This record gives sequence, structure tokens and C-alpha cells, in this order.
Amino acid sequence: MLKLYYIAGTCSFVPHVALQWSGLQYTAEEVGRDTIKSAQYLALNPQGQVPLLTDGNWALSQNIAIIDYINDLAPDKGIYGATAYNDPKARAKARQWLAFANSDLHSGFKPIFGAARMIEGEEAQNKLKTNACDAVAKMFAGIDQVVAQQDYLTGHSISIADVYVYIEMHWAQRCKIDLSQYHNLNAFYQRVEADDGVTAVLKAQRLI
Repeated sequence: MLKLYYIAGTCSFVPHVALQWSGLQYTAEEVGRDTIKSAQYLALNPQGQVPLLTDGNWALSQNIAIIDYINDLAPDKGIYGATAYNDPKARAKARQWLAFANSDLHSGFKPIFGAARMIEGEEAQNKLKTNACDAVAKMFAGIDQVVAQQDYLTGHSISIADVYVYIEMHWAQRCKIDLSQYHNLNAFYQRVEADDGVTAVLKAQRLI
């Protein structure tokens, strides 16, 4: 059986939703930040990070790889959008936004969450965080423009890329990053949150 290891509210939220959408049998285990550095966990994922997916004795790390694997196991469940099963362009567009969320936008948060590991001195750390918050806010501009024209990033059906951006908006709220200049993001956030699979995982991870 599939098993997902996750830390609540992190990027492992995204494959958790993909599993929920897939209809596949799976279990999900919340782990602590101490657990992912343990010898037992590192034997499965030497990077010491979440998410981690196991399928029997086989282990897979990295968000996009895990999401692709889930999609391959349940290709008709709309993980990359309702039309993606028969439309390679729709799948590619969903993967484009997924890659943006996973690399560009996610990386933008690293100086905010890890300033103390990157630079010494409280003043320098605060400046780094401020600059990073400004840079992250600017990255949401393109998303706002897209969802001004359509409900979701790839059209009028939700895809897993929307879920990744949703959880990053959740981080932005925690970090007090002001996105109020973008007038379409709040409605987008509400639409994603209203999805049954997203709601189920929010409850499972005790985020609501």
C-alpha cells in the first residue's frame, strides 16, 4: 500500500491532496522534524525531507516525482486537471505551473524560513527576510493575472498546481506577506480551499 510521510502545512500537503484525489488506497503518517533526521528515515530518504512516498519496500522522494507517480497510477482522476488525461498540452501546462510553484516560488520562501541559517546577525537576517518577502509578493503577480481570466491556473478545472500555489498562499499569510494588491487571488484561494479533496487534507493535517 502507498504511504505518505508528511509534515503538516508544508509542501507535502500537495501530494497528500493528489493521493486524496486519486482514489487509491493509502495511509499518511505525520512526522516531526526530528524524525526526518533519524537513521531509519534517512535510509528511505537520504535528503531528510518530506514528502516521502513508499509503495511497499520502494521509496520515492521529491514532490514532482511523487505527484507524477500518483498520476501514473490514477491517470483518469484529474490530478493535472479534468482534461489532462487525453490532452498532453493540458498536462504540460499543469506541469509548467507545478514546476514554477515547486522551484521559483517555493525557493523564494527559503530565506524567510531559514534566514538564521543563511546569514549572521539579527539586523542582516531581518533585511534578508524583508527583501525575500518583497520578492515573493512580486512572484504572485503573474498568478493574479491568470486567475483574473479563468478560475484556475490551467483553465476552469482545478489541478494539483493550484494546490501547490494555495499552500504557498497559506505560507504567505503566516509570514504576513501583503498580497492585497492582487485582487483576484483571494477568490482563487477560496475556490481551491472549497475542493473536497483539499478540505479533507486540511482537516487531516489539522490546518482547519
